[in-house]
Amino acid sequence: MSSHVWWYTARAAGVVAWLLLTASVLWGIVLASGAFPRHRRPAWLLDLHRWLGGLTVGFVALHIVALVADSYSQFGVAEVLIPFASSWRPGAVALGVVATWLLVAVEVTSLAMRRIPRRVWHLVHLSSYATFLLTSLHGALAGTDQPRPLYQVTSVLAIVAVAGAGIHRLVRVGRPAKRPRASQPSQSSQPAPAGPAAPVSVSVAVPVPPSADQTAVLPNRPSGGVPVSGGASG
Repeated sequence: MSSHVWWYTARAAGVVAWLLLTASVLWGIVLASGAFPRHRRPAWLLDLHRWLGGLTVGFVALHIVALVADSYSQFGVAEVLIPFASSWRPGAVALGVVATWLLVAVEVTSLAMRRIPRRVWHLVHLSSYATFLLTSLHGALAGTDQPRPLYQVTSVLAIVAVAGAGIHRLVRVGRPAKRPRASQPSQSSQPAPAGPAAPVSVSVAVPVPPSADQTAVLPNRPSGGVPVSGGASG
């Protein structure tokens, strides 16, 4: 039993890493689908996604270390890091190696998201779907737990969940945004229908020359034409 500790560790770490990857991909789709609007999104939602990704990388590293340390599987460093370098099921093992490097790329660009262009980060982040697919194929073709019914049921549920969430995400992205309807003007705000123009009365003031009596009471005007007030300003 003690001689196979690393072998059991490698198997368990691989399965746990795959489940964590599934949860991380699903949670990322939920965040990207707009289920939680950005202006009302708590910080722990994004932290949970990053935490799941970090745990996935940690268990993948434990899976690789346990394979190298195990004397039963006889994997070397080159076999677990270079595609098709393994003599045992090279194609199935290569799927896991490529998935590992894609996972590392996603995690590194996520940590450096503020220092790289957002388009680059987004393109690398989309490889999470390929990472999940390659990991699922790696577990089905290279894993020794594949014949177990529990593993098979879990695999089907995980693949259906990720595929369904991904299709929902694609449909949501391709759907055109609804434009807000223009508000119909109310009856009271509509202009009244034009009727016959009302007659406009214009009063014009016509100067009337003063009569003889009015001229007698008018004060003397200076030659400048400016009326003189009752007292001069000092």
